[in-house]
Amino acid sequence: MKKKITGVMLAAAMAATLSGCTSELSNDYVTVTQYKGLQVSKPQQTEVTDDEVEQVIESNLSIYGEREEVTDRAAQTGDIVNIDYTGTIDGEAFDGGSEEGAELQLGSNSFIGATEDYQGFEEQIVGHNTGDEFDITVQFPEEYSLNPDMAGVVADFHIVLNSIQTDTVPELTDEWVQQNSEESETVDEYREEIRSMLEETVEETARSEMRTSVLDALLGSTEVKQYPEDAINEQKDRYTAVYTQTAELYGMEMGEFLETYMETTEDEFNTQAQEYAEQTVALQEAVKLVAEKENLEPSEEEYEERMAEYAEQSGYDDVESFAGEVGEDALRAQILQDAVADYLVDECTLVEQSDSAQ
Repeated sequence: MKKKITGVMLAAAMAATLSGCTSELSNDYVTVTQYKGLQVSKPQQTEVTDDEVEQVIESNLSIYGEREEVTDRAAQTGDIVNIDYTGTIDGEAFDGGSEEGAELQLGSNSFIGATEDYQGFEEQIVGHNTGDEFDITVQFPEEYSLNPDMAGVVADFHIVLNSIQTDTVPELTDEWVQQNSEESETVDEYREEIRSMLEETVEETARSEMRTSVLDALLGSTEVKQYPEDAINEQKDRYTAVYTQTAELYGMEMGEFLETYMETTEDEFNTQAQEYAEQTVALQEAVKLVAEKENLEPSEEEYEERMAEYAEQSGYDDVESFAGEVGEDALRAQILQDAVADYLVDECTLVEQSDSAQ
């Protein structure tokens, strides 16, 4: 009998231990059924190629390029020209068809391109010299979203070529590296510096994808009991405010903006806002539970440091202005969510992506 009782007590103790290790968390609003070992698709990390390294180096060199005036030859593809132009259709000037002092790089395809019957705008400048005045004829594309009324229309332009310039890009040398890099002394070291920078970017992109995926998985493991009404209303207001402000920028009423640019009705938009609010609030509640369970709440100093980082990344010099614009509560919620996401990534189970997901 004594042995039997001991066995029952041992089983009970084991059951208690196992129940204490469960990863299920709950509060008045949600129950998180799992948060450790969430399955996340392994991100596809591509290797940094030599071509990518060279492209970054060329871009960096071009920043230090210098403009030189061309006076001894005609304009050619790649040159930067300054022009005055006047556009007419059947001899009549049209809106947006004239400008003085316009600057463009020949070959950039930033002006009207070639059609079957007419050369492109930029092509017809090639071969002319500074001071030349000449006329060209072009045809607007058959599909011209900037102004559908001009689609397929043939127009004449009177051109005055004010100047021709070239960008002289410095050569990649040890001397240039020493003047422009804080880490490298030689060309070879600089190439490795750029490669390391690109590899860090690839790794951060992959981790960012995993953060998003693991939060989606956490939301999928969250059962909602009820929604805190105040939080739902706050999120709906935030969601709506973004689109209301955008509509104002377009000089439109909300209904007109939704119909024109989002191809939706106000009722459908309100449904979207409700769904967004519910998902956001459910995730926030799940994040709070995980943060409390695993002691992930940042210290006040850490919150301040992250706020300063976020402000800098968003182009703000003043943290208080940034927090006032975004909302300090929303900013703190994002910082907490990022901390939890990093924890969940470290605790997740990576699985190979299926063919359908690729």
